Amino acid sequence: MAHLLSKSVKHLVRKIPVGQNAARSVTTLQETLAAQVPEKQKSLAALKKEYGNEVIGQVTIDQCIGGARGVKCMLWETSNLDPEEGIRFRGLTIPECQAVLPTFSGVTGDGEPLLESLLWLLLTSEVPTKEQVDSLTAELHSRSELPPHVIPLLNSLPKDMHPMTQFAIGLNACQTQSKFAKAYADGVPKTDYHNYVLEDVLTVIAVLPEIAATIYRNVYFDGVVTKDTSLDYSGNFARMLGYEDPSFDELMRLYLCIHTDHEGGNASAHTTHLVGSTLSD
Repeated sequence: MAHLLSKSVKHLVRKIPVGQNAARSVTTLQETLAAQVPEKQKSLAALKKEYGNEVIGQVTIDQCIGGARGVKCMLWETSNLDPEEGIRFRGLTIPECQAVLPTFSGVTGDGEPLLESLLWLLLTSEVPTKEQVDSLTAELHSRSELPPHVIPLLNSLPKDMHPMTQFAIGLNACQTQSKFAKAYADGVPKTDYHNYVLEDVLTVIAVLPEIAATIYRNVYFDGVVTKDTSLDYSGNFARMLGYEDPSFDELMRLYLCIHTDHEGGNASAHTTHLVGSTLSD
């Protein structure tokens, strides 16, 4: 299989030295990013210094009227969508991701990639080890408890309210546990913003399944949500929805992975960049 992989895959796969102490060889996501951020900051500063005044396009009246369609105004690197080839995540196609990212069984290529592995890839540009992915799974589970007011709020909503409206209400209600909001109110320096943004991002990812599952179970079933944190993120989400079939777990892993990112220029990504630039929740 290895000889079929693109150069980008071989470049991203990290080799762990033989005999390395497994008890402390696992570098967490936060540690990995902390090591990368200074270099990334230097790179962006250099880009702005050298090319900050470069013109990258022009805007027509039609584009203004049409919601800025086709206007080059965002910088992103996590994925690229090609009309012929499909999507690449950090340079890797979906089949390449399936070939190198850790799976639930622990055997690379045996089953679909774990969502946690693709999150790691998108955030760090590195292919994680199974141990690193397991550490991220454990962390997301540890962050998954909703504030006590959220479930009663969701249960009080009309069942015929659109699920996405309920979803937005539930997620917005979690603002009370925002680490960034507290840090910003305390006057944390801008150079540390990214640390608290990462904290909130991980917590948001962690709480999304129970919010979605509660809405689904309320609208279509009895409202009861059952968890199984012995499973990964996707498997646990499948149990919350009420599905027990391991093949459905695999389907959920694939479904969530291929929807993790959709290139930087779509409406959702643009909205996130725009609202995020104002430091709004």
